Parts: sequence; C-alpha cells; structure tokens
Amino acid sequence: MVHLPSFQNTRIMIVGDIMLDRYYSGDTGRISPEAPVPVVKVNDHEARPGGAANVAINAASLGAQVHLVGLCGAREGAADEAAKILEERLSAHGVTCHFAFVDGMDTITKLRVMSRNQQLLRLDFEESFAQVDKSVLTQQVAAVLGDVDVLVLSDYAKGTLSDAASLIALAKQAQVPVVVDPKGTDYSGYRGAMLITPNMSEFQQIQGSVNSESELSTKAQALREQLALEHILVTRSEHGMSLFSQGPDYHLPAKAKEVYDVTGAGDTVVATLALGVAVGLELNQACVLANQAASIVVGKLGTSTVSPTELSLAIQDVVHEDSGVMNAEQLVYTVRQLQAQGKKVVMTNGCFDILHAGHVSYLQAAAKLGDRLIVAVNDDASVTRLKGAGRPVNNVSRRMAVLAGLGAVDFVVPFGEDTPQALIAEVLPDILVKGGDYTVEQIAGGAEVIANGGEVKIMHFEEGVSTTAIIKQITGE
Repeated sequence: MVHLPSFQNTRIMIVGDIMLDRYYSGDTGRISPEAPVPVVKVNDHEARPGGAANVAINAASLGAQVHLVGLCGAREGAADEAAKILEERLSAHGVTCHFAFVDGMDTITKLRVMSRNQQLLRLDFEESFAQVDKSVLTQQVAAVLGDVDVLVLSDYAKGTLSDAASLIALAKQAQVPVVVDPKGTDYSGYRGAMLITPNMSEFQQIQGSVNSESELSTKAQALREQLALEHILVTRSEHGMSLFSQGPDYHLPAKAKEVYDVTGAGDTVVATLALGVAVGLELNQACVLANQAASIVVGKLGTSTVSPTELSLAIQDVVHEDSGVMNAEQLVYTVRQLQAQGKKVVMTNGCFDILHAGHVSYLQAAAKLGDRLIVAVNDDASVTRLKGAGRPVNNVSRRMAVLAGLGAVDFVVPFGEDTPQALIAEVLPDILVKGGDYTVEQIAGGAEVIANGGEVKIMHFEEGVSTTAIIKQITGE
C-alpha cells in the first residue's frame, strides 16, 4: 500500500512552454443566420495557467515549493496582458515565476468556447519560440538549479525547450534528477534524462505502431537504451500506464471512472510523478500516486489540479497498487507475475448489469478463496445476445467502473464472446468460480483450468435478488 508523503519541503523547478488557457462559456439556443454554427451567448469567462504553468499549479496544489521558468510575450520591454494574468494567477498559488520576456512576441494563448460543459471550439494564438535566444532562460535555470530537488521539462513543442540538452547537462552536473514530458518526433535532445513520460500516441510517433504488450516493451526498452534514460513511463489513457526500466516492466491499469475532460491530465501525472521522485519514493510508488491523481483530474472540467486531501482519500481506496480495468493481454501478463510470486488467483464472470446485494456477497465470498479476484464482464453486444433487447441497462464501461470500485475485486476485464472460455483458457486462474445451478462440466473454461492443475468451484447467489427482478419491479411488469 502506498502512502501520501508530505511535499511541504519539496522544491521543484519546471521549465517549459507557458500558456494561458481562456474559457468563454454560455448557453446555446439558436443557430447563426450567417453560418450553420451554434451561437453561444457568453455569460462567464475564466483564465487559467496552461502548459508548463499548469504543471506548476499542480505541483503547488500538492504543497510543493515551485519555481517556473519560461518565455512570455512583451511589448516595448513590458509583459503583455496574458503574461501579467499568468503571473498573477501563479503567484496566488505560491509559484515563483522566472519569466523571460521576448519583445515583439505574444504569450501563447488558447481560447476555448464552452456550452453546457462541452467544448465547441478552440482558438490558438501562438508563434514558436524556437528561434529565440535561450541564454537568459539558461541563466535563470542555472541560478535556481542548486536549490531544487527535481527538474521538470514540460515540452509542448512551442520552442521554449529547443535546447533541452543543455538544461539536462546542467541538471546532471548539479546531480538533480530530470523528468521530461516530451513532444515532437525527435527525442535526442532528452538524452540522459532520468525519466520521460510520453503518451501512447507520442511514443508511437517515435517508435512506430505498437500491436501488443510485448512489442511495446521491446520498443520502449530500445528507446530507453538509445537515449541513455533510466526509465520511460508510457501513459495509455484507458489502458493505464506502463513503466519500463532496467528491471521488470511495471503496468498500472487505469482507475475506471467516467472521463469528463482529459485536458491537463498529463500535466497532473508529470507533476505528481516528479514530486514522488523528489521525496525519494520508489518509482513504482510514484507511478501509483500519479495514476491516482490522473483518475481524479479527468473527472473535472478543463485544466484542473488535485489537492493532497483528494489524493490521500483516493489512495486509501487502493487495495492493491496494480488493480483496476485491464485488457486481456495485460491481465495475462499480470497473472503470470502474481502466480510466480505464489499468489492464488481467483476468477469469475458475468454481466453484472445492475449490481445488487447478491452480486456483492458473491464477489466477497469469491475473493476469500485466494489472493486476487478477477471479474470478466460481458461487453454490451454479448449482454444483448444473452439477455435480449433493452439490455444492458448500463454500458460496459460503467459496469466495469462499479466493479473495479468494490474492495473485493482486483481486476476487471471485458470479453465479447457469449462465454469467457477463450479468455479463461488464456488467463488460467488457480480457481475458477461460477454462481448458479451448474455442474463443473458445464462451466466455460473449467476443463482448461482443471487441466492446468486448478480448481473449479460453484457458489450460489443470494436468494430473492436478481437484476431481472429489479428491472421488473422498476417497470411494474
């Protein structure tokens, strides 16, 4: 179990592309007579720090002492309006700003038009800072570097980090670990960093398409060695995140929940991860914190942050660090690791359309048979084939989210066939459990589990409780 450390005395420096995120919100009630587009009657507007500035806000929200270095626009030597707003907002969060102002250029600004909590349009106001002299930036980094515990390079490909290599060299000389959130198609400038955190799309831009877990591992390890990196963390959206180091690969599934807005989630991950590194957590543990933080922030609108209280409460719900929703390949890999450690893996399956007391007591009993419990869930199409039109009531993402939130359940995996036989034959749990009036011979996957030396157990659901009965009661049938 990971615990949330205090970040109060942690000092972090973030260098990267600073942006201002503007939000204009209002109701839409008609279509413009000028073009087939909705008319938004703006009744609210907000400005938030974005890009590297959002990483800084995230780190500050967790209690760290934050220094932010970056380039902003100016006119006749004075900061432009966007830069002034950024300094004001960042200072209010306790962030120390070290801005280099570039005369004749504008601070990067992104304007989003919102209605009914949906983004309708985004306008980007930006010019690349790639050709700007970075000597002032480098001097500011060098002046502060000796007083920080970790350096984060937040690259949004806007030119601030066009000479990332010199900053990494300065950090290595000062023995300060470097965490990089990368962009672009050339990662050579990040050589020698401690850790880079590409998302899956960014990783495939560099290493080509990935079609399996083994291929991802092979390509990640090749990139790690090529760039002399200690670690690569690939963030994978609904598939969680995977850490590649000199030792065994480490996968963390996504903490299932409905995603409201992914804006800024990567900033939250890199800020939380870097703070974990700064306080001396094992990297696996820092990844657990970052994964939990990401699961919180995607449930909020726009560039958002996570408070220590939110993160502390979230990790208290973690029974096992690597639990959550997985695909079949990730699950098989994890099960083999667990079995190699002598852990007993239990597996069951079902539709679980409307979770009720009978399901909960059944799953609690199943979990007591071993060390980890897997629940395989019929996808929507297979539920419809089995249960008829109108089912499922809840889609597979919601059903998996509810199951993953139960303390008894460790792993949730979807399947599309009418029975999970093929999946069970691949996973090969130590104990296969099924609820209902079955014989062992009738249970899908039972023969394969027994042939592998496992057991098959039949358990009964709680009497008088069923999804069908609940639906009939609601509809009055």
